[in-house]
Amino acid sequence: MASTPKIFGDSTSTAGSHHHHLHHTGKRLRHFFRPDGRKVHIAGSPDEVETLRKTLLMIEKENFDLVIHGTPEHIEALKETHEHHMATHRKMKEQHGDLVDEFERVIRQLDELSTELHMISEHAVQLDASFSKYGYSAHLRAKDSPEMSAANSILGDHASAFERASWEAEQQQGITMKFYKKPIVRQYFHKGLLWRASEAQEVASYELFVDLLYVGIIAISGDNAAEIATGQALLRFTINFIMGWKFWNDISVLISWFDTDDILRRCTVLFILACLLGFTTNMADSWSETWTPLVGFYLAGRLFIATTYAWYGWVIPMVRGSMIGSSIITAIPSGFWIASIYVEEPRRQALIWVSIFLDMFGSMFLVCWQRAGGWMAPRMQSWAKKWFEFFPGANIEHKIERTEAFVTLVFGYSVVALLYENKAAFGINAYFGKAVLGLVQAFAFNWLYFEIDSFNLHTHAIRRHIFSAMVWMAVHLPFIMAFVLSAASLSKLVLAHDCADSDPETLYETYAARSMPNISRGQRWFYCGGLGISLAIMGIISLTHVYKTIPNQRLLKWKRLVFRFCVAIVIICLPLAEGLNSLHLIATTTGLVLCVLFLELVGSTCTQDTFWRDDKRNCKYSAKCKVTRKELEASMKDGTTINVEDIARRESG
Repeated sequence: MASTPKIFGDSTSTAGSHHHHLHHTGKRLRHFFRPDGRKVHIAGSPDEVETLRKTLLMIEKENFDLVIHGTPEHIEALKETHEHHMATHRKMKEQHGDLVDEFERVIRQLDELSTELHMISEHAVQLDASFSKYGYSAHLRAKDSPEMSAANSILGDHASAFERASWEAEQQQGITMKFYKKPIVRQYFHKGLLWRASEAQEVASYELFVDLLYVGIIAISGDNAAEIATGQALLRFTINFIMGWKFWNDISVLISWFDTDDILRRCTVLFILACLLGFTTNMADSWSETWTPLVGFYLAGRLFIATTYAWYGWVIPMVRGSMIGSSIITAIPSGFWIASIYVEEPRRQALIWVSIFLDMFGSMFLVCWQRAGGWMAPRMQSWAKKWFEFFPGANIEHKIERTEAFVTLVFGYSVVALLYENKAAFGINAYFGKAVLGLVQAFAFNWLYFEIDSFNLHTHAIRRHIFSAMVWMAVHLPFIMAFVLSAASLSKLVLAHDCADSDPETLYETYAARSMPNISRGQRWFYCGGLGISLAIMGIISLTHVYKTIPNQRLLKWKRLVFRFCVAIVIICLPLAEGLNSLHLIATTTGLVLCVLFLELVGSTCTQDTFWRDDKRNCKYSAKCKVTRKELEASMKDGTTINVEDIARRESG
């Protein structure tokens, strides 16, 4: 035979009549039957032996053997069974030669078909797990790039992913960057099927450059709001931040939808960044003198995006309908923005918020049209299905990664805002204590967002359902805004000298000028309100996910989230308490956040496990070496041991 078959026994077989199933899947054998019909179970490690033995005693009583993988007993049982079936095979070949050869040929073909079906079923599961945010129930089809298709043709269908990637990388060496390349749709929906390029989408370097600019935007908008801390400052901060967020979102969508690694793409991003820079320089006085240039730079970026969508629709006929629709949806709010230039406050606010609503939720309306739901008239539904037959889809992994990167920027700003310079000989004072408490607070938020709420995650919100996906994407903006406002206010509280051991003379001159004798009521509300709201929205983000159910967990996730919401309400209401100075306020909020963190850590453990230590840690190590299958089969038949040192010397030689 071309390869040695693995033999699986039927659990209902007896010594006199038992059936064997031949598999060539390459998966590790978990059990098999000896020639006398006795079943042999294989434990993966010594740690599994007792647990597996107890389970088998309840199911199969005592009619079985239990061996550890790789032990002499395991090898001996395999050799005995292998020799028995090889003898049976030779006997059958002598008696029914041609029939046995035909049977083996059919088995090999069935194995190949089973492997192909297994791969297709895996892709279907991957789609259901990854791309259900649009409500589709469909199968995934991988759309290879031309380079990968060429690699498949040259290397063959059985080449590994590493070999194909290496071949593509080798072919790309020495290729120069073109000024213009025809854009390629990275992934798209067509009649319920999501087609996506098989290669993974990586974060481009210019995307990271965009994030660098937003560090300054976050600092400017937050500091300007916390400096005055009035209702008007909050309104201006909200409007300016939402408009700045749209720049970032437009760039992310454009890069996620289309692949065009050329000079023109980088010039496009640079132009949008120039508009963003002009927008940022006009934020501080936008309520009186600079509203017109602020809106002008914003519209320049938005209309440029709309023009880019229309251009892509012209050069890529497949998604023309979707791109024209996106271009129109992007351009419609421009009329309201332009009108706001010619209207005075407070009537201007009506036009501003209509524009913001269309900018933020226009794409969702387009998705509803694209899906052509039952709420449409039959004729309109038919038109929508034809016009939006192909619709670009966002890469979920890229969307999650970029959103988390922005959250990281916000957490980083909260840490940078705490920094100050000391000029006292011994600088351990109230300023340092408040800064440390703020650092602990930021670290706890980072812990909660990136780790606690990602523990035992079964289904991400975007992969769960279209509604949970929209909630996840929508609430991230208020979460970020609330935390930025809180962090900016915290920087003012740290420098305040309204408590003991906070002499402003111990601060460097630049920071001493910023130190206030007390904190305003508005700063208290900005700090506590922003912190409490961001903590509550983190709970909402957690609710959009589906978590694995762990038996005997001390506190279920929903109970821990109820406590989190209660703590958020307490933090929001703290400004109502009289007599709290800056140190008391920061210490109280930090203590409450740490209570949430500690409850999450303890509540997520199981009742039968200890919380404080784990002495039963095991680690499995592996190494790769080149051993042919013929060598392995010969070693198993002869009962010899392969010397790893000889293999290492052979490879290095």
